[in-house]
Amino acid sequence: MDTVIEAPDVETASEGYARRFAGEVGGFFLDIQARTVLDLLAPWPGARVLEVGGGHAQLAGPLAERGYGVTVTGSAAVCRERLGREFAFQVCDADRLPFPDRSFDAVVAVRLLTHLESWREALAEMCRVARRAVIVDYPDTRSFNRLYGALFAWKKAFEGNTREFRCFRPGEVIAELARQGFGRPAVRRQLFVPMVVHRAVGRAGLSRGIERASGLLGLTRALGSPVVLRTQREEDVEA
Repeated sequence: MDTVIEAPDVETASEGYARRFAGEVGGFFLDIQARTVLDLLAPWPGARVLEVGGGHAQLAGPLAERGYGVTVTGSAAVCRERLGREFAFQVCDADRLPFPDRSFDAVVAVRLLTHLESWREALAEMCRVARRAVIVDYPDTRSFNRLYGALFAWKKAFEGNTREFRCFRPGEVIAELARQGFGRPAVRRQLFVPMVVHRAVGRAGLSRGIERASGLLGLTRALGSPVVLRTQREEDVEA
């Protein structure tokens, strides 16, 4: 039987995908994402970070600016095009990382897990090469994503290049990482209102106000999505 090669990051590394995050509203999304990941990495300043499927170039720059050593993987050479040449880059599959065990302090993957059929295998590989922490993001069903089936057709009609994606049950990803010896989960929910609604409104100032109010009311903490999750190697007593 032929091995099925999954390459969802080819799409996320494209210029067309990057245009989804153009403008002030897109910048608002990316700022929240970068601040959240940097906050979760804060215990390890200057750490060596592997970003799996990071050809979208949404995090490599902010990580490097904060002093992290960044290596990026992509499933095809084309995934390097939006990255600066200062970043080490390796072509490989997300579920077959060509690095020794515990060769990076932390492994980060955003905009990836939700598009992988082999997401469990990919998580296992991330845990294998991570010495201290794994940080991933994903859409959670405890959010407006519960209406995913009913709203997807409208979302696709509005955004055009939207792909179907997997929504994870609360605790599902945490449990899989625990099987790999990674626990002490730290969960950050990014947005209460879905991205597509913010894009449709098209007013960054209003989006900031809505999300600020949602945060103060506890709505984002309870029902926000996407989730950014950090788990740590259980035996890493230094962290």
